[in-house]
Amino acid sequence: MVKDIFIQNKKTNDNKIKVYLQYPWKFPDSPYYKYLLQQHSDNVEYINVENQKGVITKKKKFAFSNYLKKIIRGSLNLFHISLPNKHKTKDGSYDLIHCAHCVSGNMDKPWVCDIESEWQLFIGNKNRFSKREVKLILERDNCKKVLAWTKETYNELIKEYPTVKDKITIVYPPIPSLNVSRKKHLGIVLFFVARYFYWKGGLDALEVMDRLTKKYDDVSAILVSEVPEDIKEKYSRNKKIKIYGLMSQNELFEKVYSIGDIFVYPGYSDSFGFAIPEVMSLGVPVISLDISTRAEIITHNKNGFLVKYDGDKFDLIKKTEKNKLNENEINEMCKYTSQLIENKILYKTFSKNAKDEIINGKFSIEKINKQMYNIYCNAIK
Repeated sequence: MVKDIFIQNKKTNDNKIKVYLQYPWKFPDSPYYKYLLQQHSDNVEYINVENQKGVITKKKKFAFSNYLKKIIRGSLNLFHISLPNKHKTKDGSYDLIHCAHCVSGNMDKPWVCDIESEWQLFIGNKNRFSKREVKLILERDNCKKVLAWTKETYNELIKEYPTVKDKITIVYPPIPSLNVSRKKHLGIVLFFVARYFYWKGGLDALEVMDRLTKKYDDVSAILVSEVPEDIKEKYSRNKKIKIYGLMSQNELFEKVYSIGDIFVYPGYSDSFGFAIPEVMSLGVPVISLDISTRAEIITHNKNGFLVKYDGDKFDLIKKTEKNKLNENEINEMCKYTSQLIENKILYKTFSKNAKDEIINGKFSIEKINKQMYNIYCNAIK
């Protein structure tokens, strides 16, 4: 049945499925929806997309958005308030609702939702009452599918909501090949890019860069983040490291992605981490920590290296926030990065494998478009 609908819609644009994107915030802040809209199936038309610009890079807007979220979440947690992250979509001419990081308050229209991590189902910390309400919402007949971004999220959701196991499926985020012109340059350039310096492991990445740029004459480094002034001062004597604040995507592509060779990215707090598959699409190997969903993106010793860590990633975040370097992880990252610096054949193999994983693997635009379209078809039939 789905295959027949797919073929029929290929013949005409009049039968496009109209999907209303329902965001939890007025201005969504994730590359996921930007990529979903840029390269979706010709048989799908998305509605409510005028404010979708992807990640906020302007400093004032980012700071205000981040501040507002912290105030709301902090206040709810302070008073032990927990609510389902539920939103009512206005009536209109569309076939179904796609809830972005939230669930639907509509009782009639069919809807699906995508989830990076289970905590996004709640406003404030989860409690047994809010969990029960979310469970009831997911059990409604008009909830058609819950799209888990990763296998880890899938397992988390079926454990918490076993009664809707059949509705939960894995749909990896679509990752395009970035429109970046690679520039010829001397030597090897290490780089790190993240909005949250401590939470993403920027302190440890900077230390790796400092050690390796001193060890190798032909290695330099670039770090893009909101770096505290005392940290900048500490590493300012190393002229082979350039530290930038947040920048627009175009500037990032021009200044950093065009010449970056090895992505040194611990990524302590990520449940996914878009920067990793983005740079891999350019043929850039990644050095990261083997936590969360990282092994679903990076294949160790094939397109990058994963540093083992047996503890709690949130313990790592706490240590890093206190300006304490994680010596074991730094030594391992240095060791693996050195292998790629010293072995050109290994680097070329990893580079080819990284690009192939994004273009033809689980993040393939073509594969995900077909999967999403079939999900939408089944939701409205």
